[in-house]
Amino acid sequence: MKTTGVVRRIDDLGRIVIPKEIRRTLRIRDGESLEIFVDREMIALKKYSSMDDMTEIAKTLADTISPTIKKNIFITDRDRFIVTTGEERKKYLNKSISRVLEQQMNDREILIEKNPHSIELLDGKKEEYTYIINPINVKGDVVGLVIILSVEETITDVDEKIAVVIADFLSKHIEE
Repeated sequence: MKTTGVVRRIDDLGRIVIPKEIRRTLRIRDGESLEIFVDREMIALKKYSSMDDMTEIAKTLADTISPTIKKNIFITDRDRFIVTTGEERKKYLNKSISRVLEQQMNDREILIEKNPHSIELLDGKKEEYTYIINPINVKGDVVGLVIILSVEETITDVDEKIAVVIADFLSKHIEE
């Protein structure tokens, strides 16, 4: 574990302030939940993601659907790619999502490009794909994205429906 050199005092209510620089670096937003871990004499904080519990189900779902539609399926939480399929798997899996995708979550809208179009999935790397980006909404909060993309194939109406079904399926499972 890396030290930051930052020392904070605990107030009389047991609170500490996480410095703004660290929050910005780790993309911790106001109101976001953190998980607390204890190991001997160490307290560790980790950004909480409701999608963490869904990774195996999401992976099975994406791995089942992807070969049928002949397109890659990526699923993200608020910060990183948690599921990727196809040849692109290693390039994106567990990598931080771009600010563009973060903004797409904030916009809460489905984005569809049926013709090859440039998109920045990772910060600083634009690539040409046809794609659908569908937010995963849980009780009014966007917790991630379903992305269906292809280099060669055109996005169809069926692909659009599949993206919605995957997002709804994951949303319902997270709510339970």
